[in-house]
Amino acid sequence: MESAQASIDHRITAQLTEILGADAIVSRPTELKVYECDGWTMAKSIPDLLLRPRTTAEVSAVLKLLDRYQIPFVPRGAGTGLSGGCLPLNAPIMICTSRMNHILGIDLANRRIEVESGVVNLNVTNAVKAHGYFYAPDPSSQSACTIGGNIAENSGGPHTLKYGVTTNHVLGLEIVLPDGEIAELGGPLEELCGYDLVGAIVGAEGTAGIVTRATLKLSREPEAHRTMLAVFAEVAAATRAVSAIIAHGIIPGAIEMMDQLIIRAVEDAFKVGLPTDAGAVLIIELDGLAAGMDDQAARVSELVRDSGAREIRLARDERERTMLWKARKRAFGAVGRLAPNYATHDGVVPRTRLPDILQRITAIGARHQLAIGNVFHAGDGNIHPIVLYDERDPGQVGRAIAAGHDILTACLELGGSLTGEHGIGVEKINEMPLLFAPDDLLVMSELRRVFDPDERSNPNKVIPRPGGCVEIKMPRRQANL
Repeated sequence: MESAQASIDHRITAQLTEILGADAIVSRPTELKVYECDGWTMAKSIPDLLLRPRTTAEVSAVLKLLDRYQIPFVPRGAGTGLSGGCLPLNAPIMICTSRMNHILGIDLANRRIEVESGVVNLNVTNAVKAHGYFYAPDPSSQSACTIGGNIAENSGGPHTLKYGVTTNHVLGLEIVLPDGEIAELGGPLEELCGYDLVGAIVGAEGTAGIVTRATLKLSREPEAHRTMLAVFAEVAAATRAVSAIIAHGIIPGAIEMMDQLIIRAVEDAFKVGLPTDAGAVLIIELDGLAAGMDDQAARVSELVRDSGAREIRLARDERERTMLWKARKRAFGAVGRLAPNYATHDGVVPRTRLPDILQRITAIGARHQLAIGNVFHAGDGNIHPIVLYDERDPGQVGRAIAAGHDILTACLELGGSLTGEHGIGVEKINEMPLLFAPDDLLVMSELRRVFDPDERSNPNKVIPRPGGCVEIKMPRRQANL
C-alpha cells in the first residue's frame, strides 16, 4: 500500500483522468466553489477535485485508486442536504453521482423500480405516474434532490406520516465500498433472511461507501384525496388539532404546519391566498378509497373546529390542491425575503409535546434576539425551525449557532431526537453525545468500520471523534476540525 497523500498530485490526477476522462474532472477553484457547501451554509469547504463518474464500474475503479493511496473522499448527490453532510472535511476528493441518472427498469406487477443513484426523486414518480403509481418519500426539494442523497440522509417529506421515510421504500442497493468492491445488499423481495444490511446503509450519510443503484418500492396512487387548509389564531390551537386527529384513529396522508412568520413570507412571495393574520395554518391531506372519504373529511373538520380553528378551506379541485402544496413546499425559498441568511434545523419531539417545543423555540429566539419561523411535519413531530440571521454580523452568526444548539437540546429534553430526515452531518455532530452514551457511539463506529475500516468515506461525519469537534465560527470559510 502506498503512503497517504496530503493533497492530490499530478500523478493521481492523471490516473483519475485515464479512468473517467477529462470532462468528468473539475479542478478549477472557480468551478469548485459551487460545491463548497450544501443547504447548510454555516460552514464551507472546497475539495481539491470533483469527480463525476457515469457508471458503477467507474466508481469502483476510482475507489480502488483512492484506496491504493489511502485518500479520503466524500460522496455528493445534488447538494440539497441541510446538515453539511457532503462537506469535504479532510477529504480532498468529492465524488458526485449526478451523471448516474438512468431509470434501469420498472416492474409494475411487483410495484418496484430500479434506478441509478443520481436519478432525481420526482422523476421516479413521473416515470410511473401515468400507470397510477408514485414514489412516496417526497422531500420539499424533490424536484432537485437525488435518490442517492435521499438514501444517505434517510429523507422524508410531508407524506411520511402515513407512508414512512426512505428506509421504508428501499428494497435493495448496489454500493461500492471504499476499497472499490461492488456489493449487492437486499434484493427485489420485501422480506429477506438475515441482517438488514440495507437498513444499515440507509441513513448512514455516505460513511459506508457510495450507493450507485437502488431498487425502490412503488405505491399505488390513492383513489381520492381531500386536502384542506385549517386556519388558527394561535399555534397552540393548531398543535392541539394535530393530536386530536391522530388520537381519533385517523392517519392522514400528511399534516403540515406553518406559523405566522412563514405564512406571511409565502404569501408575500407567491400570492397563494394564505391568511396573513393567522397565527398558524395546517395543511391536512386525507387519501385512500373514495367511499367514505367525505365522511372522514367531515370528521376531521369537526375535530379541527373543536380544537379552535377559525376557518377550514377544502380544496375544490386538483388545481387548488396543487396550490396548497406549492405554498408548503416553497416555504423555505420564501424565507429568503425575511433575512440575508437562515439556518433550517431538524429536530423531533413526540407530537403531544409540540406546544411545549414551540414555546421553547419562542423563548430561545427572544433570548438570542433572533427571529425564528416554524414550518414542519406536525403529524409526526418533525420540526423545522428556521433561524434568521445576517452573516455579515459576527454576533448574529454566533447567536444563530447557539440558538440551534438550544433548540436541539430542548428536543432531547422533551423526549425527542436530533433529526427526523436531514441527518447529522456537520451541523449536529457535536450534539450526538447528548443523545448517545460513549458505548453507543463506539458500537456505531464498529459498525461503520465493517464497511469502511479506514474511515475514508465521508470522514468526520455523524460520529464524533474523542477530543474532536467541528467548530463553526463564521460561514464562507474553510471548515476546521
